[in-house]
Amino acid sequence: MKNLLPILLGGLFMLFSAGQANAQLQTPAASPNAKATYSVGLSEVHIDYNRPSARDRVIFGGLVPYGEPWRTGANASSKITFSDDVEIMGNALEAGTYSLFTVPGEEEWEIIFHSNLRHNTPGGRDASEDALVITVPSHHHEDAFVETFTISLDYLRNNSAHIVIVWESTSVLIPFTVDTDAKVMANIERVMAGPSGRDYYVAAAYYLDEGKDFNQALKWMNKSIEKDGERFWVLRTKGLIEKELGMKDAAIKSLNKSSELAREMGNEGYPRMNNETIAEIKGKK
Repeated sequence: MKNLLPILLGGLFMLFSAGQANAQLQTPAASPNAKATYSVGLSEVHIDYNRPSARDRVIFGGLVPYGEPWRTGANASSKITFSDDVEIMGNALEAGTYSLFTVPGEEEWEIIFHSNLRHNTPGGRDASEDALVITVPSHHHEDAFVETFTISLDYLRNNSAHIVIVWESTSVLIPFTVDTDAKVMANIERVMAGPSGRDYYVAAAYYLDEGKDFNQALKWMNKSIEKDGERFWVLRTKGLIEKELGMKDAAIKSLNKSSELAREMGNEGYPRMNNETIAEIKGKK
């Protein structure tokens, strides 16, 4: 019994510690996090930032000094992700995620898309890692007041939108464009061209695996070869379909060709499998 006492005490301590950890006090964040995803044409823009509120404070020129770099929100730097390449005021910016730093001014703001996401404060950033720096005018709205800092997308079109930053009575707009037309045209060409060689191969292989219409499977396999040429794994699958159809000579020819192409690629696994299948076709063990 004495030997059990340390174990029991240790177990009670662990339960107590776990209870203490689970009982940690939680309170509302002063600057709650916000995440939003917007569609612009066929592209997506994701924004992740924290939203401080004015709380009767002077914001620009006060809490956020003019002429000094700002993380554009609270806590960690605001992040913006573009799913595709964009153009911002005539400047190309590659698809990816960027920290959105700014330098507010009375008449204009400097906007910085920074590529090193480990820099949460603009003062510590390496300017050589800035992906794009632009300047946009600021707008003052005497008759409108926004209590909580907001970043959103507005003025949405098929190929453009504005990133809108607004707080207090100040807003800035960052226009950008995406090449939606190029994506649409590529989709049209792909669809109108019909199934790819891979599509035909996958369909034929599925029919083989599921024991469906082998004649249809062979037609699709021939289409795949017609589009993409002879490849050793495709020819093996073709040989297996021909085997199921009782086309012994054709199957052996396909399997031998598969082995020949596989060896050219330094693959010895397929020739072994093909030889085993050929032996089955010929009735050998």
